[in-house]
Amino acid sequence: MTFFKSISLAFTCILLSLANGGISQSGLAAKKYLNLPLGAIKPSGWLHDQVCYDLMVQTNGLWGHEHDFYDYVAQTDWLGGDSFYSDLEEAGSYWFNAMVPNAVLVDSAELQSQTHYFLDFVLENQDESGWLGPEVFDASKPRYLWARYPYLFGAIQMMEYNATLVDSVVPKLYKFVTLANTMLKNGEGLEEWTQTRWEDFVISLQWLYDFHPNGNEDLLIETMKLLKYTGDPWEDKRRQYFPTSPVENLQNPFNLPLTWHGVNMAEGLKALPSTYRFTHNQVSEGWDLLFQYHGRPSGIYAADEYLAGLGAVRGGSYLYQVSGESKYADRVERITYNALPATLTGNMWSRQYLQEQNQIAAQNMTPDPFPLDGPYSNVFGLEPNYPCCTVNHGQGFPKFITNSFVKTADNASIVQVYLGPLTVRTVLAGRNAVSASVDTLYPFSDTLTTRVSADHPFTYYVRIPRWVSGATVALNGGKAEGVQASESGLHAIELPAGNSTFTLNLPLEITIESRPNNSVAVHRGPLNYAFDIPRTQTILTQAAAEPRAVDLQFEASAAWQYAIDPSTLEFHETPPASGTLPSPVFDTGLPPFSMSVTACPIAWPEAGDIFASSPPENVICTGGKTQITLWPLGATKLRISEFPVFDSTKNGISRDH
Repeated sequence: MTFFKSISLAFTCILLSLANGGISQSGLAAKKYLNLPLGAIKPSGWLHDQVCYDLMVQTNGLWGHEHDFYDYVAQTDWLGGDSFYSDLEEAGSYWFNAMVPNAVLVDSAELQSQTHYFLDFVLENQDESGWLGPEVFDASKPRYLWARYPYLFGAIQMMEYNATLVDSVVPKLYKFVTLANTMLKNGEGLEEWTQTRWEDFVISLQWLYDFHPNGNEDLLIETMKLLKYTGDPWEDKRRQYFPTSPVENLQNPFNLPLTWHGVNMAEGLKALPSTYRFTHNQVSEGWDLLFQYHGRPSGIYAADEYLAGLGAVRGGSYLYQVSGESKYADRVERITYNALPATLTGNMWSRQYLQEQNQIAAQNMTPDPFPLDGPYSNVFGLEPNYPCCTVNHGQGFPKFITNSFVKTADNASIVQVYLGPLTVRTVLAGRNAVSASVDTLYPFSDTLTTRVSADHPFTYYVRIPRWVSGATVALNGGKAEGVQASESGLHAIELPAGNSTFTLNLPLEITIESRPNNSVAVHRGPLNYAFDIPRTQTILTQAAAEPRAVDLQFEASAAWQYAIDPSTLEFHETPPASGTLPSPVFDTGLPPFSMSVTACPIAWPEAGDIFASSPPENVICTGGKTQITLWPLGATKLRISEFPVFDSTKNGISRDH
């Protein structure tokens, strides 16, 4: 499993809760917000447009072509018995879960045909016991439940998009649930991955409970309880046990070592939010601990295989829907616009396994600083280190989009959770058909113009991120008024029946984040800024079946050892002349935002051959002052984003910040 998968899973908004409490004997409690079905929300503008797009770059890149050539998901291999079983055991399920929303959002008949084939193939090969997909051909390998869970997510999304599938799919899902219930009672289907990722099945069961209970409520809740009590007890990861530093040299107090595995911790982030509906426990403490001790300026937390502490070399929609706390949405937005694109080449044909906040090379690593990953982990390629990210990385942008709007629990209002160019169509209570279109270059612009059509008056809520101060909104060309966000971070806009337009202005300031070793990170709004190290590129390998799928080595071609004076930071905006962004926007020199800052060269040793050591704390300039440019982190592939600091008025002496 992977740090990059932890990005994807965290970015799909499946987040943490650590608490304690008993099981409720009643039914499921309601969530704070209701999600919208797949297809109700679509990307627009720079997220989708044919000229300046991002989701289409992903679709035209490696992600959209894996089915054509990549062994783990290529349809030609599905009939190969053992080969297909291994695909469904992890790779095929991952790909299916992520490709379903991608195919719908880009309106691709070809991709939708691929996912429909996969849906049908698995269901047609369900055996009499209820086991999904072809049976295990290796008699020595028992049935394990977990790898079917991503398949359930994909099937649910397909039914949300196409309700005609419900009558044929739901009964087969219940057949699998009945089998799983029996297996859990018998202590079967369990291994470390199943025991740490049980919450995925709980979420799927809750979807059945909410929309298609079919008289099976007792079966569903009993199975949820069995999953909780046969799985890892995430609620026991309280403060006295929570690791506050890299864990590879710590003794894990739990029987399951994979609980400190980076991706499983991302899974654990959704454990108690998923059980909250029948335990009514609090849902926040673990989230705060994770990012306090392992967080990164890019928004993600650090893990190669296991939690990695705060060293710069290491690399929440579901929880938001349960709790309504805006800090989860803020974090997801930061991950999406920083960490996710930073781990992909601009054309999205190559991806990393591990990324670093301070990354001075992307090549075979000697010595290897990652305790549990191989020396090929930070090469950009088809499947560096492990193939699981190759078949899983595409879910980030699609699931960000499909969770960007929700409805209030009374179905009377819509809430815009994430900011960006998006459209939504839904029907609220009282047969109130509502549509909204957000026109913006955000996060590369501070202004969002939203056009709304509604059959009846209603309240439109929009999240105001915590990094915004002095926001204003102007309705239907009227005077701009100050935004009054509630404690939940939402601003309410009362809209009449018919057509309305409001313009939201979100002034953003440069902010400085203190990091370890007296270093700093630079932000403006959701974007983390970094020095984009000039680089040379070498093609290491090329896939025989697809020449665009290459493994790339990047090496620094210029100095990167700089300290900066944060007091000299200046923001620069270059609005695109055409009103559209370059494609792809997340590549060197292409974003319309940058910053300049006074810097000076310093002595900053490497750790081994290709890693920067921790930022030096007491620096003295080794040369004259200069100006360097900082770019949004997502556009950089080699970078420095946690900087030593100096006082440019005192000839290069370290400064406090």
